[in-house]
Amino acid sequence: MRFVSALSGHLDPAAAAEHVSERCGEALGGSPVDLAFLFVSRPHALALPGIALTIRRRLGVRCLAALSAEAIVGGEVELENAAGVSLLAARLPGVGITPFALDDLPPVRDENDERLDAFARLAGLGPASRGTFLFADPFSVPINTLLPAVARAQRLHRHPDERLPVPPVLGGLASAAHAPGENVLILNDRVLNSGGIGISLTGPIRVEPIVSQGCRGFGPTFIVTAAKGQIIRGLGGRPAAEALHQAVESLREQDRALLSKGLMLGRVVNEYKDRFGRDDFLIRAIMAIDRDSGALAVNDLLRVGQTVRFHLRDARTADEDLAMLLDKQKLDAPPDAALLFTCNGRGTRLFDRPHHDASAVARALSLPESGEERAKGGYQVERGERPPLPLAGFFAAGEIGPVGDSVFVHGHTACVAVFRRE
Repeated sequence: MRFVSALSGHLDPAAAAEHVSERCGEALGGSPVDLAFLFVSRPHALALPGIALTIRRRLGVRCLAALSAEAIVGGEVELENAAGVSLLAARLPGVGITPFALDDLPPVRDENDERLDAFARLAGLGPASRGTFLFADPFSVPINTLLPAVARAQRLHRHPDERLPVPPVLGGLASAAHAPGENVLILNDRVLNSGGIGISLTGPIRVEPIVSQGCRGFGPTFIVTAAKGQIIRGLGGRPAAEALHQAVESLREQDRALLSKGLMLGRVVNEYKDRFGRDDFLIRAIMAIDRDSGALAVNDLLRVGQTVRFHLRDARTADEDLAMLLDKQKLDAPPDAALLFTCNGRGTRLFDRPHHDASAVARALSLPESGEERAKGGYQVERGERPPLPLAGFFAAGEIGPVGDSVFVHGHTACVAVFRRE
């Protein structure tokens, strides 16, 4: 198994396509490519079909998924407000690859739809699945209907050994368009301006998800005691706004200033846990506060009995959250590659320096020097540079990633797919 990646900032799309093809082809020694992920920034959106065709021909790509985005990621670089092409190419012997377009799947109304079995089969969501990548146009795909169905299909058709985790679903929404019909998605020789595409993997490969929502909780957890739809009226038996006031009172003065940058509510995804950590909450924005009634309007559907906690978000918290999750990966085997789907509200819109997410992922997951090598005395005569982690990705209009055994579309989140040999 071998992954390689390349990034080009060439203004000419044809030259950019040749550049990334040449870089990846040389690294793979001319071997055909089994799977490729291709992302282009907005200036190259209309040229994406030609770019994809060049790459498929030059590299002999068996399966290619591509989309247009506001900005792209390649290695430790985030290309914002610039023309760019980013490619991750892989040779995957023994790995099964199932490409699908949403238009080819039976439409499912909800997670109890009787067509869910056929949907799962055609999308490769069976017990042998190792992970699924999903890319969609936000103007035409009802993502909040689709993802619960996908999550249920994953759970119903998971491996019979329940000790194994549910295979992750990761991806994002195309972000290059200002209006319907302007995004471009490509699956092999199909060019789409609406709908969605996906790829499922089976065989000797692992896909490890990282979902960094960039928030930290404050105050106690509360049980929802009165709610309807997106409106929460009661938390812990008192008006929701009163519970919020109690939580804010627990903050330090410097942290209260962060509330002006966004007040969030996290709801627990798995209520059966004894304790709830940062990974257990699905973060949603609080849209409005009615001080007369004490109700809160949340960008989610809540019900009585759910556990929630207030959260805040800022650049420092987002940095710490991503670093903490990446640290966990160092306990596992070195990865072979990664895909990064970060929010178009992150980057230099959130952080005070460029390339924040890309550099954090690339540096944390790059192959470290072994302990044996570090312990050797003397001076290594031929030290060569350690190969960088093959990494590609894009800035999404909504990031797709799991929390618990379900999958959701997020905002202001960095979702990472880490590839390892099984």
